[in-house]
Amino acid sequence: MSRGELQVAVGVVSNAQGKILIAYRPESVHQGNRWEFPGGKLELGETAEAALIRELKEELGLTVKRARPLIAINHQYSDLRVKLWVWKVDEFVGPVCSNEGQVIRWVPVETLKHYSFPAANKAIVNAIQLPSRYAIMGDDDLLALQRTLVRFVENNVKLIQLRTKLLSTADMQKMLEFATLVCKENKVILMVNSDLCVGDSSVANLHLTSKDLLAINQRPKVTGWVAASCHNYRELQHAEAIGVDFVVLAPVNRTATHPDAKPLGWERFQRLVAQVNIPVYALGGMMDPDLSLAYGNGGQGIAGMSTFLY
Repeated sequence: MSRGELQVAVGVVSNAQGKILIAYRPESVHQGNRWEFPGGKLELGETAEAALIRELKEELGLTVKRARPLIAINHQYSDLRVKLWVWKVDEFVGPVCSNEGQVIRWVPVETLKHYSFPAANKAIVNAIQLPSRYAIMGDDDLLALQRTLVRFVENNVKLIQLRTKLLSTADMQKMLEFATLVCKENKVILMVNSDLCVGDSSVANLHLTSKDLLAINQRPKVTGWVAASCHNYRELQHAEAIGVDFVVLAPVNRTATHPDAKPLGWERFQRLVAQVNIPVYALGGMMDPDLSLAYGNGGQGIAGMSTFLY
């Protein structure tokens, strides 16, 4: 624990309806008159998980049955430095009650952006809204791309990137129209790679290549999500600085598509993720069993092309 740093365990608690529990901070406390995710300070020698279990029991009367790391946040307020260890609580028992008199509320995930949270919570709100699997379409044929998209959707992937290199402008427009319709019908977030933003095509959600990321100094003006591909700390730092919502970090493992690229490995992945306050997907040689490794090393989840084509 760093000197002068307040360490806090935070719980993102969801119920059977998928709603998230938030609580209102009274005016008298630090960052008061704002909403927060429940939790509390770590005691001396206490792990974040132990603190989370204790605090949720004391504050809300609930017993945690299943939880996993979601994201860790380092934030410097003008008067205080905080470290937030955020856990996603997917299973609990006991009626939730306000043991400390705090105002509590169950809210739909999509409405979180309408609530006022402390500044350190912005990345948490993003992480809650993002799924754990990020699929990338990489075919260079219109029909193949359409088939791949349908398979991803059938496999319940809720975040998909359209990336291709050889389509004609006409076929690219057809693919965008097809993908937009399919994703809207299935409540899937469709990211479009910045290499494909040609002509007058406008996209709601943009995924920046690392080259395009470093070429800009402010967040692109799109209406939805902005993501980026990163390979090192410089790119991660720049992505965070311009307000990118989430990134992929690659390659974690060696891949057949880029055999000469030196893999980061999980240890370096963890060190890099710990230095930024944005959700990070692990990319490169990922398989579904790697999802737990990604969680344990600070990642939002895993990304890949063939990973989810089962």
